[in-house]
Amino acid sequence: MSADEMRADEAKPGESVHRGDPVVVDRYTAGARINHWITAACLILLAISGMALFHPSLFGLTALFGGGQATRAIHPWIGVVLFFSFSGLFLRFWRLNLWKGADTTWLARLNKVLGNRDHEDPDLVEIGKYNAGQKMVFWGMTLLILTLIGSGLVIWDEYFASYTTITQKRLAVLLHAGAAVAIICIWIVHVYAAIWVRGTISAMTKGQVTGGWAWRHHRKWLRELVTGGPRPAE
Repeated sequence: MSADEMRADEAKPGESVHRGDPVVVDRYTAGARINHWITAACLILLAISGMALFHPSLFGLTALFGGGQATRAIHPWIGVVLFFSFSGLFLRFWRLNLWKGADTTWLARLNKVLGNRDHEDPDLVEIGKYNAGQKMVFWGMTLLILTLIGSGLVIWDEYFASYTTITQKRLAVLLHAGAAVAIICIWIVHVYAAIWVRGTISAMTKGQVTGGWAWRHHRKWLRELVTGGPRPAE
């Protein structure tokens, strides 16, 4: 796609489309990227420390955090940081992740997306800033982080031991472990998708994508930027 085709010259000053070869489109602000990477780092640290506490065969991972007691003390506090960090992402992006009719259509044609042939589809559905898969990751993360923080507080004996019963703690441990496994699976899918769709990583490292990438994967979003339609919330 050329600059003329996307009419980048019509963009007003301050808009997120920059003329050039290639055309460059701003996708994430520095604040959004910092917010994202803090959340990602917390998820990784929680996964490692959680696995270290989950099974004796993985206890050796506690050495990364200064030993077993230190890991037990640090793990819930990292969870608190994750909760507030993800809350920042949620406030930035929840409106853009509301489900639309086009998302259902996109999902029905997932085989073409996975085959990297979606852009050749004559009945192409134009997608906004996020596609259905990204929205499912977003809402899955939201639900699971709420589950993890809620169940985590129940089993955080240092501060909340007197507020819960043994039965509640046992149920919370089960819920916490199940949610942890689920969020690790979603995280793996999220990372794999970011690597698989070429050009996606630069969105979260540099904050920008090429005009061609935006046209191919998020055409409706690009049109809105160029024509001055609805703008991203962040």
